Parts: sequence; C-alpha cells; structure tokens
Amino acid sequence: MLPKLLVWGASGHALVVADIIRLQENYEIVGFIDDLNPQRRGEKFCGAPILGGQEQLDIYNKSIKYIIFGFGNCQARLNLSQLVEIKGFTLANAIHPKATIAADVSIGAGAVIAAGAIVNSQAKIGQNVIINSCASVDHECVIEDGVHISPGVHLGGRVTVGSGTWVGIGATVINNVRIGRNTLIGAGAVVVNDLVDGVLAYGVPAKVIRKIEL
Repeated sequence: MLPKLLVWGASGHALVVADIIRLQENYEIVGFIDDLNPQRRGEKFCGAPILGGQEQLDIYNKSIKYIIFGFGNCQARLNLSQLVEIKGFTLANAIHPKATIAADVSIGAGAVIAAGAIVNSQAKIGQNVIINSCASVDHECVIEDGVHISPGVHLGGRVTVGSGTWVGIGATVINNVRIGRNTLIGAGAVVVNDLVDGVLAYGVPAKVIRKIEL
C-alpha cells in the first residue's frame, strides 16, 4: 500500500504535479486542497476529489502524512511550508522519471522537477523549488528555497538563485552569476550580471526595471 498524499492546489500546475506523482508510483493522491475556489469542494480533479480549503488540514493530518504544493507562487510556497509542517505533514517530492539528475545533487523537501529537466553535478536544490519542463541547471548551482525555474530556462555553472525568485520562461543565466532573493526575471531574458534582492529584470541583456514590493 502506497503512502497517502494531499496536493495543495487544483489548477494547471497541480495537473503537472499530480501526473508526476502517479508516474513515480511512490504515493497515493487522496485529494486536493483549493483555498481559492470553495465552490469546487467535492469536484473530481485528476481522479481525486477537491476536499476543500486549508481547514481540511486539521482533519486529514490524522490519517495522511505527506503533502506537496501544486501551485507556482513562490512566496506562498515559502509561507505555507511552515504551516504544513506545524500541522504535522511531511513535504513530498515530485521528480519526473524523464528528468535527468546527477547522482550527487542534493534536493530539498517539496521539490518538483518536471519532464525533460536536467540538473548537473554538485547542484544544490532547496525546499519547495520548481524546476519546470526542459529547464537545465548546470554544475554547482545553488537554488535556494521556494525558487521557480520556469520551462526552458538555462542556468550556467555556479549560478546562485536566491529564495523566492521566479526565473521566467526561456531565460538564460550565464556562469557564476548570483540572483538575489524575491526577484523576478522576465521571459527570454539573458542575465549576464549579478542582480540584487527584490527587483524585476528583463531584456537582452537583462536590466533592472524596478523594485518589487512584497
């Protein structure tokens, strides 16, 4: 019998996460948590029911040990990871069988690594990180907690991405660059210099456009 698991989220990214979980065959998905649409309670989604909002955690933590986030919002994943741990849940990982991950990569709890992703030697992946479809993370990169590496992103060697940062679809970051915390990199950007915390940057080469208010 597989360990039982909840997926928090019931939209597009949750579809991807649920598919990876089923392909891994490590957990049984009991249901989905959806805070945004209470009217969906009882609806079937990906073969399991939407159970309700986060109030359901106090009911299901008595019988279910594992949970994973099925949404992309970086700050929400960081904030809610503390809540689910307080409620007694353990964060599960979803790693697609067609992702390529070097043997010496360290991966934190709650990570989602999608199909076609490549993570090379000595990279360090924090908690609640998303490495999305066909993204590549090269040798000795450090991806801190709550980061979202979008589809088709390419990170050169020894890149550091600070916690809570979102790297947009198709962006490229050259070797040895440090990107700060809570920063947003626009789609298709080419990052050739370090970026500070809490900024929006995009373009080729990427330039800081403005500060981000959290």
